[in-house]
Amino acid sequence: MGESITEGTIINWLINIGDTFEVGDIILEVATDKVDNEVPAPASGTLVETLFQAKDVVPVGAVIAILEVSEERNVKPKADSVSQSASQDAQKQKKDNKPKPIPSVLAPAAFSNTNANTFFSPLVIKIAKEQHISFEELARIPATGHQGRLRKSDVFNYIEDGRPYQFSQAVAQDPTAYRIPQLTFDKGKGKVIEMDRMRQMIADHMVYSKHTAPHVTAYVEADMTNMVNWRNANKKAFQEKYGERLTFTPLFVEAVAKAVKDYPNINASVDGNNIIVKENINIGMATALPSGNLIVPVVKNADSKDLKTIAENVNELAIKARENKLGGDDIKGSTFTISNVGTFGSVMGTPIINQPEVAILALGIIKKRAEVMETEKGDEIAIRSMMYLSLSFDHRVVDGFLGGSFVRRVADYFEQFDVDRKI
Repeated sequence: MGESITEGTIINWLINIGDTFEVGDIILEVATDKVDNEVPAPASGTLVETLFQAKDVVPVGAVIAILEVSEERNVKPKADSVSQSASQDAQKQKKDNKPKPIPSVLAPAAFSNTNANTFFSPLVIKIAKEQHISFEELARIPATGHQGRLRKSDVFNYIEDGRPYQFSQAVAQDPTAYRIPQLTFDKGKGKVIEMDRMRQMIADHMVYSKHTAPHVTAYVEADMTNMVNWRNANKKAFQEKYGERLTFTPLFVEAVAKAVKDYPNINASVDGNNIIVKENINIGMATALPSGNLIVPVVKNADSKDLKTIAENVNELAIKARENKLGGDDIKGSTFTISNVGTFGSVMGTPIINQPEVAILALGIIKKRAEVMETEKGDEIAIRSMMYLSLSFDHRVVDGFLGGSFVRRVADYFEQFDVDRKI
């Protein structure tokens, strides 16, 4: 369901215990922070037992049901034995995933010190998310790593000990050190709206990204006049010839893919101390859903496609997003993301990196302004269509030279658009 997916939520079971099904029948629906998915039956058979119910959050790889496939019905004892063994293993797995109770002997631990080094590796953060351990609690776990860093074994040992600092308050040893203030906010009165499941997952993903990647944002300005004039002159002919609307998005995707090819290290992700430079250039497009939530459908291998094909992909994904019909394959594999904040009238934005990528580009509104132009006659004032580009990048692996050079190259491709280009 996507390389960044670690858990899913069961929406509902579509068959009951004892019901039979054929291979390919939809057994249940599972939701992730990306999209809702229908799960087909891997074989024909009968549903023997469900180990998780609707609204349960289940980690990737967990056993969720016991099925008796039709091919095994002739060997009843063996099937029963397998079902019983699998059921016991799955029940144990489900039990192990539950938070462990805190022993009463540890209850008086009301205060604890906070570690000086609060840098947490992605692996430690992943474990913390799975165990529902907050950053405040992580900071109180005794660390044995180099320079006081928290290790994986430290977290597991802490969990094994019953999480004694789960409800404790931090006490700063150094009066000049930062400590979390104990504040009581006046939340006011008004309509209370509970976050839906997708909004909660988006919130977690954004907080994780900001905590994991030190964000730096670089800005450039691009003269879009050539591109704007060409599109206005050709959009009707383009639709008549190819049957596709020509928005600015396909033109943006095309130019960004070319710039990524020029600077391949921007097309990467971080895995511990390793940088993975991706072979494919898959451009994600941040897209608003009818609910107001955000999703990122992906144009795969954008660097190898012509404008017609990119326009087809963009229009198809946009329609699917509006109709809530995006599938798992539509949102997988993004290596670089763009966010067209200009759609909503924003001049510029400071986007949050779509993990595990290392950069994201925001495109502001295209607006006509009076600009000073250098001509053979000297400086002249002309009306030009201008746009701000803002690139947020992960400063762990992308420095200012790479980030600045890349966003400048994108702007160059925009400005140098061929006004004589044939459709």
